[in-house]
Amino acid sequence: MLPEYDIVIVGAGPAGSVAAKYAAEKGVSVLVCEKDREVGIPVRCGEAVRRNSFIQFVQPDKKWIATEINKFAFVAPNNGRVVLEFPETGYVLNRKIFDAELARQASAAGAIFVTRAYVNGLILEDGKVCGVKFEHNGEQKTIKSKIVIAADGAESRVGRWAGLQTHVDFRDMECCCQVTAANINVDENTCYFYFGKDVAPEGYLWVFPKGNGVANVGIGVSGKIGKTKSASSYLNDFLNKNFPDASALTSVAGGVPCTTVLKKISSYGIMIAGDAARQVNPLSGGGIVSSMVGGCIAGRIAADSIINKNPGLVFTYESEWENRLGKKHRIYNRIKEGIYNFSDEKFNSIITSFEKVPPQKRTLGSLFRTALFNQPSLLLDVAKVFID
Repeated sequence: MLPEYDIVIVGAGPAGSVAAKYAAEKGVSVLVCEKDREVGIPVRCGEAVRRNSFIQFVQPDKKWIATEINKFAFVAPNNGRVVLEFPETGYVLNRKIFDAELARQASAAGAIFVTRAYVNGLILEDGKVCGVKFEHNGEQKTIKSKIVIAADGAESRVGRWAGLQTHVDFRDMECCCQVTAANINVDENTCYFYFGKDVAPEGYLWVFPKGNGVANVGIGVSGKIGKTKSASSYLNDFLNKNFPDASALTSVAGGVPCTTVLKKISSYGIMIAGDAARQVNPLSGGGIVSSMVGGCIAGRIAADSIINKNPGLVFTYESEWENRLGKKHRIYNRIKEGIYNFSDEKFNSIITSFEKVPPQKRTLGSLFRTALFNQPSLLLDVAKVFID
């Protein structure tokens, strides 16, 4: 490691690695500090993505694709269900391999990665972020930089050290847990979503197949719900009822910020990207692609700021994010607040009504229109999403 880099990135998830690649490709020096011993672990993600959403960053490769998805199944509390054909290719990833590939591509562009680098402070000079402090192999180190990109996940502390307000209301922090389990007998090309107060109140439960009888089975419920009954309890109840022979191979738990992006994601010498900036789809809780979008914007702006010797460029980050995904995420947040407050009776009636729709006319858009038929203000929001 050098004593100074143009850019230091904290975190080697999708946001951090994509930021590193886009910055390094412009010829600036980049160091990525990853606290874990290996990029890509632990995997805390449902791992499902749409192909068209991420091919701008990386081309599909069978080595990190577990299964291809072409259908969605929505299951009501009374076990009624509808299955929709997915109009484009989707994937369930092997995130460990996928994240490692993103890091490899960033490294090929010139970025330097260091693992077991636990960032525990910032270098601040006259209110400007000028580098990081971290522990590596038992030694305390300092690295100076012109810009720091904080991509250190939902538990991010780096932004807070820089004076940015990173607090999220507990009601907007989804309590999530997931097992990757064997003996899950489902269609390997279908993603399943379950709803209802006894399954996943104010949230949803998912089953995402990974092939050979293995699937990610997870749940996200609001922080308010999680205070009375844990997400893991709901998940265990579901598994015992629906997949009694399931064998958990891995298990993870954590918080997912299902809200709109932080009010401020940049300041002098710093930008925040990915889960750390709350760049997560508020409706689904998915953050792989949106984190990559945030990382690419941050990495490009950071490099341009250095090349043009214009520190003020970092303040264009917020408007670029707003134009790219911020507006959509605010709409998704409104839709979430409507859907997650549905009663079980409402969910059952939605599925019953939708079963009457001819199969050739069943689309995700028509399902949302059925769901929100009595809420015209949310219907307008849904229309905006699908028109865009």
